[in-house]
Amino acid sequence: MSTPTIFAAPADLVGAEGRALGPTDWLTIDQARVDGFAEVTGDHQWIHVDVERAKAGPFGGTIAHGYLTMSLVNFFLPQLIEVRGFAHAVNVGADRLRFLSPVRVGARIRGVGEIVTVEEVKGGVQSVVRVTVEIEGEDKPACVVDAISRYYPET
Repeated sequence: MSTPTIFAAPADLVGAEGRALGPTDWLTIDQARVDGFAEVTGDHQWIHVDVERAKAGPFGGTIAHGYLTMSLVNFFLPQLIEVRGFAHAVNVGADRLRFLSPVRVGARIRGVGEIVTVEEVKGGVQSVVRVTVEIEGEDKPACVVDAISRYYPET
């Protein structure tokens, strides 16, 4: 199991720009996960859920939804970074999302990260962590996204 980089308090993030994080453990993308994502989002496009039809498609089989891959950044982040000593934290959003390669069902993916920016904001600290979702055996990653988090320290 991968071990995250630990920061004892949000203030400890200041000055950590450029720090590499990870990699995480590999995660296999199976058809059940893709089908479940299709169910909760209503995106039942055949390239994701019709195994037989997708065999003749452009990727030789079904692929994960791009937004499924992006949502797994939330799965990878706690494996990359752990900030302690806060009263609460919020997910502010994401910047620079790019889907670079499809994730074929059966592929294994993992996250690697880098702390891009850290700044003090009113009452807390905001960090941007660039997460790259790699595909085992592929040259190009599945996606790259800058995840923005805000931490409010204990008082």
